[in-house]
Amino acid sequence: MRAMILGLAMTTALIGAAHAQALAVESGTYAVDPTHASLTWRVSHLGFSNYTARFTKFTATINLNAQDPTQSAIDVTIDPNSVRTDFPDPQRVDFDKEIGAGERFLNGAAFPEITFKSTRLERTSATTGLAYGNLTLRGVTKPVALAVTLNAAKPHPFNQRPTIGVSAVGMIKRSEFGMTALVPNIGDDVMLVIEAEFQRQG
Repeated sequence: MRAMILGLAMTTALIGAAHAQALAVESGTYAVDPTHASLTWRVSHLGFSNYTARFTKFTATINLNAQDPTQSAIDVTIDPNSVRTDFPDPQRVDFDKEIGAGERFLNGAAFPEITFKSTRLERTSATTGLAYGNLTLRGVTKPVALAVTLNAAKPHPFNQRPTIGVSAVGMIKRSEFGMTALVPNIGDDVMLVIEAEFQRQG
């Protein structure tokens, strides 16, 4: 769900890079590498386990200010219809469609995009930060925040392009976006877990 905030996470990571890491990469536009990124979410299932699924279609860019990463900006767009649950018998139950397009959950049929736009980045250490932004889901916009860790900001060893790698976690309440179905049996709190690599464009 807030996995969409993937990009947001990435930018925040830059926050932590504010000094040393900022010297290792160039300012400019960085785009997520979809082959090395994942947007997953977890929600309590009857209190027995944390059900985990992912989005498979998304774009994210970071407008990086390498000298002052807190002045960077992130823009993310996710296709809610790209939910993948790995339900064992999709011919019996199309769980991906029920969650992605169904009215009770992400309602991707009516709202085909989930977006996140950063509003503020805050550095908390040399390699960590908080990314704040507006998340729009099911036509509802709410402020959200992610805790981000900068894993690396340096030339990619294979192609030498400036690359940023980050990990991020966050939490949203799905009821705040109109998804009240099955609460509390299916948890209201949704954990977001993000891993991503961004490469400089141009």
